[in-house]
Amino acid sequence: MTTIAIVTGSIRNGRQSLNVARWVESIARHRSDVTFEIVDIADFDLPVWDEGTPPAYGPSEQPQARAWTEKMASYDGYVFVVSEYNHSITGALKNALDYLGTELHNKAAGFVSYGSAGGARAVEHLRGILSEMHVAHVRNSVLLSLFHDFENFAEPKPTEPATAAVDPMLDQLITWTRAMQAVRAGDFSETEKTAA
Repeated sequence: MTTIAIVTGSIRNGRQSLNVARWVESIARHRSDVTFEIVDIADFDLPVWDEGTPPAYGPSEQPQARAWTEKMASYDGYVFVVSEYNHSITGALKNALDYLGTELHNKAAGFVSYGSAGGARAVEHLRGILSEMHVAHVRNSVLLSLFHDFENFAEPKPTEPATAAVDPMLDQLITWTRAMQAVRAGDFSETEKTAA
């Protein structure tokens, strides 16, 4: 069974990232073609990345980081819940990603974001980071406005258009996740091998 992690993007007190992740899961779990699981970066208590060796050249010596990388390696694809801070992703999400390397290679990702501009600017920054990490990210995304999709700028209350955007994003993500599973398995036809 294909497995996809719904990854939170914030660890601060009062965050809405986990609530948004639960909302995404409530929609996604009705699908029978894929298994979804929330992965909360706050559970890993990651220190600021200061390793002497980049992840591409060896695993971290930090036990929290090893637990994080092993967890992320176990999934075929990801939905990142992206909260926008200062027109970009949170420091916590960037820090968590800095611990990863081959765990994400040739996998796929989708995005559910929120902020004053729907989190769109943060997602654009995250796309660049994930491209460097060999992640295929899908075009469709879900943008939640702090003005329209949250009650009192706090509790998520997604509107119908935002809710309707989740399944099209998941459709693309599942297609790409399965395609990237084939890439990782080296499952290509002889014609494709010759062309490569």
